[in-house]
Amino acid sequence: MKLCSMGAASVAVTSLVGCGDKSGGGSKGGAAVANNEKPVVFYNRQPSNSTTGELDMTTLKFNKNTYYVGFDAVQGGDAQGQMVLDYIKKHAAELDRNKDGIIGYVLAIGDIGHNDSIARTRGVRKALGTAVEKDGKVVSDPVGVNTDGKSSVVKDGKVDVDGKSYTIRELASKEMKNNAGATWDAATAGDAITAWVSSFGGQIDIVVSNNDGMGMSMFNKWSKGEKIPTFGYDANSDAVAAIAEGFSGTISQHPDVQAYLTLRLLRNALDGVDINTGISKADDAGNVLEEKDYVYKEDQRSYYAMNLPVTADNYKTFLDATAVYEKASKQLDASKHPEKKVWLNIYNSADNFLSATYQPLLQKYDKLLNLKVEYIGGDGQTESNITNRLGNPSEYDAFAINMVKTDNGSSYTALLK
Repeated sequence: MKLCSMGAASVAVTSLVGCGDKSGGGSKGGAAVANNEKPVVFYNRQPSNSTTGELDMTTLKFNKNTYYVGFDAVQGGDAQGQMVLDYIKKHAAELDRNKDGIIGYVLAIGDIGHNDSIARTRGVRKALGTAVEKDGKVVSDPVGVNTDGKSSVVKDGKVDVDGKSYTIRELASKEMKNNAGATWDAATAGDAITAWVSSFGGQIDIVVSNNDGMGMSMFNKWSKGEKIPTFGYDANSDAVAAIAEGFSGTISQHPDVQAYLTLRLLRNALDGVDINTGISKADDAGNVLEEKDYVYKEDQRSYYAMNLPVTADNYKTFLDATAVYEKASKQLDASKHPEKKVWLNIYNSADNFLSATYQPLLQKYDKLLNLKVEYIGGDGQTESNITNRLGNPSEYDAFAINMVKTDNGSSYTALLK
């Protein structure tokens, strides 16, 4: 493996391909394949309208071999909310530290225009009874500061435990966007918890985050020392390990399944086999996924991994977030599945989940699937920081795309037309 310097970021490049290698790519059976016919998999950020959440089916139907790989965002958001509610029901009396009858939580929101972030915010609010609906949907906007419970974005929830009624209140929430425009920013979350603690720290009984990166930043900055329950999302290795130190829980979005699907769909399209080879039915090496671990929605051209709660009861089985899926870990025969070249980008090289969990998994699967992958790390702020580095798509056989913003699928597909 070697590192390629790409603007502000240096990212790992797998296998033997060099940073300036112009060889190969774009061929099938000796005949050139037009760029607009090559397999494309969007992952982690589903092409969609960032305001309404409506899927961008024009992008998802770019060609017959275009798909999305992610996880069931609604099921995951609901699982996180239920995990927090279950904890409250078990520990209500001790959570109400100041004995005011109010269990107050703060919420770190990753990206107000990201479907996954929206689903997690909604899931928490629905479970805790703090959700307000508008036009039939739970409002997912940040509340700012709501220590008096008068916000129109959320409302107070209620929970009865051991004959006593408690109010659940979202004290504050904020989109964690830094000054440069990057969202899901861990440092910004650390600054936010510092500000909230300075203003109303005695009222904070629970910390909830849309992801582990932000959650761990707040945990290490404050809640660990104060023994305040903190919940994240992603099951990154550091967050799972921190459960032994008081981090209360996280959600595994089955990154092993997601990373496998991201490259497996490309492999199958390149081989010209049934797209579910090695997924719903075993391939010639015996690789296959269990039905309970994913779902395919044909009308959305999307494969979704299922989510699993990770708590003190089961965290030890999730300590290695980069462990490959056991039943899909067999090497493909290179004589039957010859090496192909893939261009793959990560929207932000500093994103904790993608850099620490997803990319290491991809780098294990690319070898198993005989794919020579060039990894491109973005700055998390602009699509052009990434798209400017796809100057000659004819070099590649397939593409895996992780957008900065979900609206911008055409910024990538336009390069392949």
